[in-house]
Parts: sequence; structure tokens; C-alpha cells
Amino acid sequence: MTLLRTIFLRLLTTAITLFGVAVIVFVVIRVVPGNPIAMMLPPGATEADIARLQAQYGFDKSIFDQFLIWLSGVLQGDFGTSISLRQPVSQLVLNRLPATLELSIMALLMAVLMGVTLALIGTRFRDGKTEGVVDVTAGMALSIPDFLWGLVLILLFGVFWPVFHISGRISPALNVDFTTNFYLFEAIARLRFDVMADLAAHMFMPALALAIPLAAIVSQLLKQSLKETMHLDYVTLARTKGYGENHVITREALPNAILPTLTLVGVQFTFLIGGTVIIERLFSYEGLGNMAIDAVINRDLPLIQGIVILFAMLFTLVNLAVDMLYVVLNPRLRHA
Repeated sequence: MTLLRTIFLRLLTTAITLFGVAVIVFVVIRVVPGNPIAMMLPPGATEADIARLQAQYGFDKSIFDQFLIWLSGVLQGDFGTSISLRQPVSQLVLNRLPATLELSIMALLMAVLMGVTLALIGTRFRDGKTEGVVDVTAGMALSIPDFLWGLVLILLFGVFWPVFHISGRISPALNVDFTTNFYLFEAIARLRFDVMADLAAHMFMPALALAIPLAAIVSQLLKQSLKETMHLDYVTLARTKGYGENHVITREALPNAILPTLTLVGVQFTFLIGGTVIIERLFSYEGLGNMAIDAVINRDLPLIQGIVILFAMLFTLVNLAVDMLYVVLNPRLRHA
């Protein structure tokens, strides 16, 4: 019952958070200077044309009335119509979301793999030069933002040594009829290895640019947790039984030291999704972040609102899932 009560309270908090985000975004983007209707009309448009479009999109009403109309539509699954693309916002957003999720998941897996590897190496060769190299590497990776890593990767693997694609999501030459917009997952399910390789070649550099800073954070936290765990009694007992240092680190210390890192990874995953905005633009990747920049440039208010609400939903749901996973994995919290 305690777990169900916790889930209910978190869902209630999530609903309140989403409502607050909706109010703030709705008001802020309307008080910012700029008229989205003026961007839709040709130079010779009359006042009657402007008034007609304002009435069509509801801009002739007060902000409060506009918000009530928009909120009632959202509760029915209608996020409005995009001003620049003239298509339903929900359809546009859901079509682009799979690309961003695939990119974020690939970046997360790469970050965890690199971060855990660095942490294990630093712990195995602690108090020596190798640990110093690991710390310096993590510090450099963390001090450089992801978009700058993207530019470096484009120069290295797109210009000087062109082995990966630097733009797009899939090569136009591939004639594939996808059933869903989860291209990579569908290619894996259909065992289309040629399509998988092409998608991975397009995703590798943007995913790596997103993964490098997160890998540094994972490495630093996990290495610190491992170093603290290595002095505990059960680790000392494992050494007295004759187990080697590699076994002690991976089998004894790692399972207990990794819990704080799992929480961090879950929280950072939400920031990773938000970080795709600039990276997708840099690599011309057809995801939700790239669409968000176009929506801001075109002052497409309904599309901006839909994208922000979706990002907020992802953030809150991922954080909820991380909290519940931590409770399941940590017996002390589960029986508290």
C-alpha cells in the first residue's frame, strides 16, 4: 500500500508540474515580441486577411481565454494545428519523437559503457598514474559541452577521415518501407543489417557527442563509490578468501556501489533528451529537437507548446521511473 500511495502522490505531482509548465510556456511565448500571423502572410496582405487568421487561430481572444480553449483541446488529445506546417501538432510531434528517443537511448548506452569502463579502470589501478589519467580524461570530457564535441567529431570523422555520416537519419538511397518511426528498432526486429548499419553510421557521431559529457559524470561518481566500497568489511572478507582484485571489484564492490550511479543516469537521461536540441540541429538529424528550433524561428506557438509539454512529460515520467526503480533495488527503502 505504501508503494501504491507513493506512486499516486508522484503521479499527482507530475500532473501539477505539467499544468505549471503549460501555464508558464503558454504565457511566456505570447508576451515575447513577434507576430506569428504576420509571418504566414505575403507582404501585400490586408488587415482583413490578418483578422481572419487571428480569428482562425484564436489570437483575437484574451490570453486567459486562449489558454482555456487550448487546455480543453489538450485534455481531449488535440494540441492544435501548426501555424508553419499546417498539420496537427500531435501528429508532427509523435512522428519526430521516435528519432529523438532512439538517439537518446543510444547516447545513454554509450555513456554508461564508457563511464563504467573508465571507473573500473580507475578503481583497479587506483592511487597510481592510471587513475590520474582517468581523472584528467573525465575532467576534459566534462568541461567541453556536447555541441563542441559535435563540431570536433564532424571535423575528425566527417572531414579529415570521412567514415561516418554527418547529416540526416538514413541514406536516401536505401529504399525501406518502415511501419513505424522507430527505424533502428524496426530494422533490428526485421534483421535488416544493412539498414541497421546505415542508421548506426548516421547516429554514431551525434550520440557520441551527447554521451561524452555524461560518461565523464558516470565515471567520476561510480569511481568514487567504488573507492568507498573497497574499504568495507565484506570486500575485505572476499580478499581473505583468496579472490583476485578483478573479482572483488566487479562481483563484490560494483553491485553495491552502482545504485547511486543508476539514479544519476536516470536523472541525466532527461537532460540528455533536452540536449538533443542543439545536437540534432548540428547534424541535421530529423528529430524533435531540430523541429523545436524551426518552431521557435517561425514563431509557431502551437508547435512550441506541444514540444515543450512533451519534453516535460518525458522528464517527469523518467524521473518517476527512476525513483520507483531505486525503491525496488534498495531493500532499505522498500521496507521503510
